[in-house]
Amino acid sequence: MRNAPTILHLDMDAFFAQAEQASKPSLRGKAVVVGGLGPRGVVATASYEARVFGVHSAMPMAQARRLAPNAAYLTPRFTFYRAISDQVMALLRALSPLVEPLSLDEAFVDLEAGGAAWDSDSARLTGVRLRTDIRAVTGLTGSVGLAASKMLAKIASEQAKPNGLVLIEPGTERALLGPLSVRTLPGVGPATGDHLRRAGITTIDEIVEAGEDELVRLLGKAHGHGLYAMALARDERPVVAERETKSVSVEDTYDVDIHDRLRVGLEVQRLADRCVRRLRGAGLSGRTIVLKVRRYDFSTLTRSETLRGPTDDPAVVREAAARLLDSVDTTGGVRLLGVGVSGLADYTQEDLFAQAAGEQTLGSEEEAPAVPEETRPAASAPAEHSWRPGHDVRHDSLGHGWVQGSGLGRVTVRFETPDSEPGRVRTFRVDDPDLEPADPLPLVPVRPSGEGGAARADGGTGPEQTGVGSGAVGG
Repeated sequence: MRNAPTILHLDMDAFFAQAEQASKPSLRGKAVVVGGLGPRGVVATASYEARVFGVHSAMPMAQARRLAPNAAYLTPRFTFYRAISDQVMALLRALSPLVEPLSLDEAFVDLEAGGAAWDSDSARLTGVRLRTDIRAVTGLTGSVGLAASKMLAKIASEQAKPNGLVLIEPGTERALLGPLSVRTLPGVGPATGDHLRRAGITTIDEIVEAGEDELVRLLGKAHGHGLYAMALARDERPVVAERETKSVSVEDTYDVDIHDRLRVGLEVQRLADRCVRRLRGAGLSGRTIVLKVRRYDFSTLTRSETLRGPTDDPAVVREAAARLLDSVDTTGGVRLLGVGVSGLADYTQEDLFAQAAGEQTLGSEEEAPAVPEETRPAASAPAEHSWRPGHDVRHDSLGHGWVQGSGLGRVTVRFETPDSEPGRVRTFRVDDPDLEPADPLPLVPVRPSGEGGAARADGGTGPEQTGVGSGAVGG
């Protein structure tokens, strides 16, 4: 482990919910929950105001509504979030060539590799400047952890939340870790945590006191050795700029259980085609076909078949998925289906011939149906479901707004922009010709070329910072 806190972990604060609050002035300071709004939807992100009521990520949306009935419930805008993420990742890559994204809102950075930091003082200064730059460029906040290892940097960023910075000085790691819960360590989930608790081990200090042999006896050789090393603050994992893709998969959750076996088969064929499109888009092929089935009772079955060689042929993937489905009992109904391909490799010559042969029958990703046939509206019916809560619209005379809700042939819109005051609310027919979907507006106004620097989003306070890609960022 290095002797300076030059590994940085950035975690944006309640990212999806914060982006929605920044985009919608009327929601700032209020409880916001982002996720699937259907009967089986789950929470993707909850704002800190919503977390006060006990709402958290991965919670069933129905439970969240019971806990926080007055919160704003919005469907995700992933294209919008990805655009913000790209801005943040550009700032990180200006600091170092070694940036390891974990998700849209989270990444490790090796500051030493980019010469951005070499000791505690330079690391802290870089972290402070990064947070200021993120605020200036995106209008959002992120929390920063700095330490001598990835594990500790992630723990530090968690302690820094929300909107803070924590630096763990080398030599103080054991004292910091000791009183923390065993669940703080990577790889200790609910099951492992309960197993350790039953053995009288609830803190990291107690892991060290139990000793390595006892950990191996309780958890097995690999997990026991690894957990004991982490309890001693040992983590030699490097920051890896490119993470190898291990599998490509797609899945759908259905609002109503599918009982018809023929319909289940057709869904699997559709998912297989979508999976192949993603596979080809990544320039990959794979040997192992995987089918995932979640049944009416929430039991989840996974079946796989390994082929003689890698393929990206849609017919081959469809046939393999169909064979796998034959071994699964779907009598009681199916709530989720998924098809994946693993054992990935680059294109082989045979794959290219297969792609050419299958081009006639396999369209682009955009042409694939995104929802089951029954749930898609008829062409002549008003598309009420298309006015999704939280998504952007534009009215010919009233300007830009966002959907608050829709139903019974009506859609309610609040007209406001990121830099306006909270806006007024109007209701329209869903087929109003003056109302149409719109692209999201930027959270921070872009300055005209030649003015220099990023537009400020913090009211002008703090040291002046430069924009994305500037050599001064983190210097």
